[in-house]
Amino acid sequence: MIDKNKTYIVMGLLDPDSIAYAVGKTIERFGGKVIFTAQDARMKRLFLDRSKKLTDEEKASLDIRFCDITVEDEVRNLFADLDDVAGIVHSIAYVNPKTGLGEEFHTDAVDDLKVGFHISCVSLATVARHAYPKMTAGGSIVAMTFDTKHTFPFYNWMGVNKAAMEAVVCGLARRHGRDLIRVNAVSAGPLSTKAATNIPGFKELGQTWADNSPIPWDVMADKQAVADAVAFLIGPYSKKITGQILYVDGGASIIGGKMLDHER
Repeated sequence: MIDKNKTYIVMGLLDPDSIAYAVGKTIERFGGKVIFTAQDARMKRLFLDRSKKLTDEEKASLDIRFCDITVEDEVRNLFADLDDVAGIVHSIAYVNPKTGLGEEFHTDAVDDLKVGFHISCVSLATVARHAYPKMTAGGSIVAMTFDTKHTFPFYNWMGVNKAAMEAVVCGLARRHGRDLIRVNAVSAGPLSTKAATNIPGFKELGQTWADNSPIPWDVMADKQAVADAVAFLIGPYSKKITGQILYVDGGASIIGGKMLDHER
């Protein structure tokens, strides 16, 4: 599933509950070498170093580089020191929860929206631009998204950012086909992470999946199912798949209305 001993960059590590951590450890389990990125030393200190879910030895074993994807020099420098990158996972998204999420969609906080758009969407193209010269044998880029076929309460501008990011996935897939680089995204059901706790209405999202998914969805345990799908797309078994959105959500995204009692 993974090219053993090749290098994979997993961007967006926050703590052991993050999707990035689950993905990185899954890639390692299949034999890949993983380099994680975190935003900066302060974020690592606050969320990873203080975590009680990992031993000191486990923390020390992680290869972590710092990269603020809004600072182009940091993205450039990240890849300047690397060679023969086989794959990249972009697990980064942000919107100010006070202005971009919540009960009201409308906001006059345009600067906040621009920052969120940059981090959640534009950064994927920035990463690809600096990464592809180091992917000399081709490879794969996988981004994380969330169902953009429907609008959800409270999700507001993050839904907009995710829709735009999926368009970037398609644009990059077309651009980098000649480089034998595949670009795809995994659309996951709601997962309990530190970032998710900042989404107003996350509990309601979880209930929506409880009502709608044909295959029962667990906001904690199914992080591994998502990581497995990312590992598939990042590895050689998906070598003819590009520009696609792979839904790993228990099937909730295809359901009209709610599942009826006799369907459960």
